Amino acid sequence: MKYIYLIGLFFYYSTFFGQTDSSETINNKFELSFGQSILFIPDDKLERIAQRESIIVPTNSILFFVEFRPQKKLRVPLYVNLPTESKQFFIDSVLVNEKANATGGFGLQYKCVKVSISKATVAEWEMGALSNLLISKRNRFRILPLLNGRIRLVKNNNFVMYLGTSYSFGVNSWGLFYGTGFLF
Repeated sequence: MKYIYLIGLFFYYSTFFGQTDSSETINNKFELSFGQSILFIPDDKLERIAQRESIIVPTNSILFFVEFRPQKKLRVPLYVNLPTESKQFFIDSVLVNEKANATGGFGLQYKCVKVSISKATVAEWEMGALSNLLISKRNRFRILPLLNGRIRLVKNNNFVMYLGTSYSFGVNSWGLFYGTGFLF
């Protein structure tokens, strides 16, 4: 409960640091982007693997990302993350593979900061809380909380490039994601 309170305070105070959007009109209500993410193995497995002197290889995946923007600062993202390879790690010089799970989810994001870089380019920092739907090895569904943030570069009010990070609390895993998209 303490963490929810701190996250709420962060979003409240971040409104004082963001620029006001009263002068701009928002014509683009959706963002559609494709990217890649790197998913890291959860902490509990890391401990077991580390005891056997191993090296962990991050898992790559394809990221499909759609964002609905009903207000200037509030966004509703929907994503699907499909692994392109298995989870891999070396144990005593032997490569071990394990099936990587597909994930997806939705939630709310908030534009915390907006900075103009040039007439045509702006940088934005978004943070949000999402749900993370996992499909486990036994084809069971699990819904877990996910906290994420990303830095977006928007050019000509339609082209987007972004770099972000996420942390899933239920499986204690961290991820890095990046991609390009289009606002329409």
